[in-house]
Amino acid sequence: MTISMHSASAPVFTRMLANLLTWIDKAEAHATARKFDAANYLGLRLAPDMLPFTRQIQIASDAAKGCMARLAGQEMPKWEDNEASFADLRTRIQKTIDYVRSFEPAQIDGSEGREITVPRRSGEPLKFSGEVFLRHYAMPNFYFHVTTAYALLRHAGVELGKADYLGR
Repeated sequence: MTISMHSASAPVFTRMLANLLTWIDKAEAHATARKFDAANYLGLRLAPDMLPFTRQIQIASDAAKGCMARLAGQEMPKWEDNEASFADLRTRIQKTIDYVRSFEPAQIDGSEGREITVPRRSGEPLKFSGEVFLRHYAMPNFYFHVTTAYALLRHAGVELGKADYLGR
């Protein structure tokens, strides 16, 4: 039995984004218990040249919505990157979950051979088949930013473990 493009994408995105909501809840609880402003987490970085926590969430959101839109042959919605609080990030994550869930399997299935073009600021756009795009570009990019967000919170002392990452 083969796996469909929809089942290889939408449920994975929604599960990890829902897990991200849990991590944010735990981060706020951690800050409250230690009596400091949870907004301190928003600018977290592991290195001076990396993007902060908030951007990791925004890019993960963009990766999920962009993947679904491209596989469906639709224009990716453009959202402002103006989140300045955990409440704002929760709203964006939930908006992304809702967007991903809005796609019916028939809109995504059969996109394996569709040509996907990803524009790049640095020049020539990237071109993939739908399957290669999903497996070798969209999913790794999404996981990179979600995992980085997890690592930033974990590094800051938020009590997260493998079960939190994998979810239920």
